Amino acid sequence: METRREVLGMIRVAILAWVFFGWVGSQSLLAVTRPNVVLIVSDDQSYRDFGFMGNDRVHTPHLDRLASQSARYPNGYVSMSVCRPSLATLLTGLYPHQHGIHFNHPPPGLKTMRSLTADQYQQTRATVDYLVRNAATLPRILSSHGYACLQTGKHWEGDYQAAGFTHGMTRGRPAKRLGLVTGTRMQENGQWVAHGNGDAGLVIGRETMQPIYDFVEQHVGQRPFFVWYAPFLPHVPYDAPERFKRSYNGKQVPGYLLPYYAEIARFDETVGQLLQYLERQSLIKNTLIVFVTDNGLRPDPDRPERQDQRSKLSPYEDGIRTPILVRWDGHTRPGEHRQLVQAIDVVPTILTAVGLAGEITPRMKGLDLMQSATGRRQLPVRPAWGAIYANDAIVLGEPSRHVRGRWIRQGRFKMVVPGAAEDPLPRSLFDLVKDPQERFNLARDATHVQRMQNMIKLLDEWWSARDDLSVTKPVSP
Repeated sequence: METRREVLGMIRVAILAWVFFGWVGSQSLLAVTRPNVVLIVSDDQSYRDFGFMGNDRVHTPHLDRLASQSARYPNGYVSMSVCRPSLATLLTGLYPHQHGIHFNHPPPGLKTMRSLTADQYQQTRATVDYLVRNAATLPRILSSHGYACLQTGKHWEGDYQAAGFTHGMTRGRPAKRLGLVTGTRMQENGQWVAHGNGDAGLVIGRETMQPIYDFVEQHVGQRPFFVWYAPFLPHVPYDAPERFKRSYNGKQVPGYLLPYYAEIARFDETVGQLLQYLERQSLIKNTLIVFVTDNGLRPDPDRPERQDQRSKLSPYEDGIRTPILVRWDGHTRPGEHRQLVQAIDVVPTILTAVGLAGEITPRMKGLDLMQSATGRRQLPVRPAWGAIYANDAIVLGEPSRHVRGRWIRQGRFKMVVPGAAEDPLPRSLFDLVKDPQERFNLARDATHVQRMQNMIKLLDEWWSARDDLSVTKPVSP
């Protein structure tokens, strides 16, 4: 009798073990079979400086090929026309007044921070670490489901691990190599600090692609991978080798645009190298590729080393508009979708594509672009909206104090309303079909009074949803 009980007990243990290890195995198999993800982020590039966007002067053959193989969204909008808030949106799927990173530099601002010691500078930057550490970021979600997640290039949130990456190049500390290309600069007292935008990670694309290749080879076949490829390109310094300038021989490119266009050709080449590597490794078919810019920029015709004031840090199209590309061979269909889309759509789109739609939080207001990219359903008609903030923060947790202006695009019209900051933007209304350069302000045109009232109502409803758009508070130690 005792022997029978022992046998039955062993059988029960065996069944439980079989169920448990079968479940673990199925989860491991599921993780391995999820698609890989590569997010490509261009740095400081106007929406109109791509061949596939109709520019026949700029040299972007690899991006144009990617676009021809992708679901294309030419009417995309970033959440803010400067890098850090925009990149934080790509990490979190939230607007800046949700994730709280509406600035490049925390209080008391970069000018004052330049006079600090290196330790003080590092401590000041660390005061906002909680904003990304407390967030349900894309790499944090993916890694919790078995993904290996690599950060390269631009990353303003300190060490790559703060945002949930499992691997990375950026440490939030001065790089061994000094200078602009590593974001390592000298304080007023002669000490070196990391500017904060990516430090050692900024060499990706400009000097090497090898860290990405090494990472992929380490994990391929074992875990699905996510690559954040956000090179410091075509961002200044415009120091592209001469061969990239020669790619414009015979084209009538204005002199002030040539250095910038050479950097675009340089960036385009790295995109080609990355995609060709995936193809050689037979990984392209099981890899979701998404392309977006962090914000737009155009050089000033009179001072090419500086930005045109109607691009970066502005509410104009050259600053806030971006194309978005989505490619997953065998799933997405090449074609153009002209509905308005936004950078907040990127995180929900990726999570849905990899089978993790359940991880989309209620605070993520973006759309799943996979529905249209796969041809299952058309996107709904909706406005795009955002806010323009000051580059430096005065205080934390009060985004509305820093707003220079809020904007909304509905159909062919875009409206800007002044904000509460010291240098508010003027009230304006533009017809983007008749006036794509936004030269004619229609805000005082009596024929548009009702239109503006309706657009202001929509803008206010979006902005005033405070329960959903509250800024995350730091966790008590």
